[in-house]
Parts: sequence; C-alpha cells; structure tokens
Amino acid sequence: QVQLVESGGDSVQAGGSLKLSCLISGVYSGYYMGWFRQPPGKEREGVATISIGGSTNYADSVKGRFTISRDLTKNTLYLQMNTLRPEDTAMYYCAAKRGGDLLAWLLKPSETQNWGQGTQVTVSS
Repeated sequence: QVQLVESGGDSVQAGGSLKLSCLISGVYSGYYMGWFRQPPGKEREGVATISIGGSTNYADSVKGRFTISRDLTKNTLYLQMNTLRPEDTAMYYCAAKRGGDLLAWLLKPSETQNWGQGTQVTVSS
C-alpha cells in the first residue's frame, strides 16, 4: 500500500525559501514521483516530476526557483522552493505514478495514482 506524507509547509514572506518533504512507503523502483499544487479556487497543477533515474521536469512558472530531488536511502522526496512569490500560495501535494510519460504527467494531474494529504504554503507580499 502506497503512503505519502508531506511536511514542511509554512507561511513565509515573498522572496523567502521553504523545503517540502514527502516520506514515501510502499513505492517500488518503477514509480515516478512528483509535486503538484492547488491554489485557492483553482485546479490542481503540476509543479515538478522526477524519475527513478533522476530525470526531472518543471512547470514554467517554477523553473529556476524550485528543485525536486529524492533520497532513496531515506525514502523521501523533496521540493526546495526559493524566491517564493505570492502566486506560489497553494496546497502542495506529493504524488506517485507507475511509469508512463514523465512530462505528460506534469501536465495531467489526473494521471496520478497516489496522493499525499497535502501541506499548505502561504506566501505574503
């Protein structure tokens, strides 16, 4: 059984940084991992995805500011977020998917097979 537990969400000022973590269990090597977010009143959108080999994809809105990484020894997925903006305010979700197209998944959150419960990030101006 796949379980994903996020942590690290907080309220920060614009320009600040946060690092989200996702503790993973029940996921084997064939899984892709990703971070998605849902801003208030909007649909869920892809932020970043990563393959088991370390290939990554990022939404244009976060390129150069956010970094996704995974530590297989700690069964943990991370999202380092720098230079945060008010428009980054959202509930952030850890997600898992068995194989497929890494970039396509970023654009289609509905293809996600497993979700965490989410962690709130609020950025004030």
